[in-house]
Amino acid sequence: MSVDLIIDSSASEVVIGLLHDKQLVELHRERTNNNYTVGDIYLGKVKKVMPGLNAVFVDVGYEKDAFLHYLDLGPQYNSLAKFLKNTISSQTPTSNLTNFQLEADIEKNGKINQIVSSGQQILVQIAKEPISSKGPRLTSEISIPGRYIVLVPFASRVSVSQKIKSGEERDRLIKLLQGIKPKGFGVIIRTVAENKSLAELESDLSDILSKWKEMVKNIPGNKPPFKVLGELNRASAILRDLLSPKFNSIVVNDEAIYNEVKKYLKNIAPDKENIAKIYKGKTPVFDQYGVEKQIKALFGKTVTLKTGAYLIIEHTEALHVIDVNSGYRSKSGAGQEQNAFEVNMEAAEEIARQLRLRDMGGIIVVDFIDMKEEAHREQLFQRMKEVMKSDRAKHSILPPSKFGLIQITRQRVRPEMEVNTTEKCPSCDGTGQSQASILLENEIENHLRYITSQLNLKKVALHVHPFIEAYLRKGIFSIRWKWQKKYKCKINIVSSASYGMLKYSFFDANEEEIKF
Repeated sequence: MSVDLIIDSSASEVVIGLLHDKQLVELHRERTNNNYTVGDIYLGKVKKVMPGLNAVFVDVGYEKDAFLHYLDLGPQYNSLAKFLKNTISSQTPTSNLTNFQLEADIEKNGKINQIVSSGQQILVQIAKEPISSKGPRLTSEISIPGRYIVLVPFASRVSVSQKIKSGEERDRLIKLLQGIKPKGFGVIIRTVAENKSLAELESDLSDILSKWKEMVKNIPGNKPPFKVLGELNRASAILRDLLSPKFNSIVVNDEAIYNEVKKYLKNIAPDKENIAKIYKGKTPVFDQYGVEKQIKALFGKTVTLKTGAYLIIEHTEALHVIDVNSGYRSKSGAGQEQNAFEVNMEAAEEIARQLRLRDMGGIIVVDFIDMKEEAHREQLFQRMKEVMKSDRAKHSILPPSKFGLIQITRQRVRPEMEVNTTEKCPSCDGTGQSQASILLENEIENHLRYITSQLNLKKVALHVHPFIEAYLRKGIFSIRWKWQKKYKCKINIVSSASYGMLKYSFFDANEEEIKF
């Protein structure tokens, strides 16, 4: 299986597509002004203590106060609070925990108003980004992830990912980390650390400790709310978590992000540095690599499968519902039971893909086609668990019920990915009435005349639907050629599959859209 990462950067956001064998499996959208990413660490201030909820609301600078429950304080909260107090008051704060005296763990079933008070400064980490009308969800159990390990301050335990099955390898990794980790820190060994050398683990630990030192350095002299340590951008975070020998290419259309990705690759996997490529083509990068077309096909209410079966995906406030339908597949020669089994097995794979792609969290109920045979229901259950193994989000799957329903819970840490696959009618602009299409050429030329005579621009890019692009370029003495000669202006016509038939846009030399 080949893995590709396609990154489309614009002025307002960065969109990242993860492809397995050219199929889109994950889509991430990160706004350039997003200051509340999962993993960011803030110096916050407790605004309100809610004994009834056993929680507090914390000001981290977001428009709505963030939520911190007692169970998310972490057992070592007293040690964290003591360290924060010492760091704020110290003239020369230290990040070294060798001589730091750890406090006793807090009670598992304690009350938050006995631990935290209103107005208190507190160190917190974003556990869930703001979703809908809710502010961020926080934790005080601070952890700093690296490529191979996760560093946990104020702990001593070394634990290993359950996905590393070899007992011998688990013991080897534990012994290595126990020998190199500093006192006062615990470590979680990630799956990708399997078979890694001491030098690689030590280098990763050194990088994480430098982040811890940077965080401690940012605490004194700053008043809450203040971000003391930021998580990596989404592109680098995906590389940190997923980079493997299967990665084939990383294509970026922005020079700054390309340099950042290349630098990060050089740091964590020097042998993979050359897979990063800068894209400078005229066609939008998502169109060039077939991502835009897949987005339009996969994010609608109805998702069609290759065999003709289809899924209906509905979202409510309480849960998500997926209905499996056989479509014209039901007309095949196989019996009803066998036909239902085959459709359900195919649908299971697409459902797992859809959950990752849309980042659907909470409760998901899947209404598969009814099957009478117990063996078929068991095979479907096992298939569902198998295809969900590659999903990094924590999830739980229940066996099919008597009604053929499979219930899934999936961790939600970010807002669900929503893509509007419908388009406003380019002919009528949503009014129900349109200008005669024969006048489109005249309309574009009128705007071109304005650009050259009033704005004095000598170079423009015209983005249009592929059919219009072909029409404007047709022939030796094409319409484009005539316009360039008539208005003494260089015109670059760019084909964009995401444009409606009669939609068009002009861009200047700085790639900024010209508004009329």
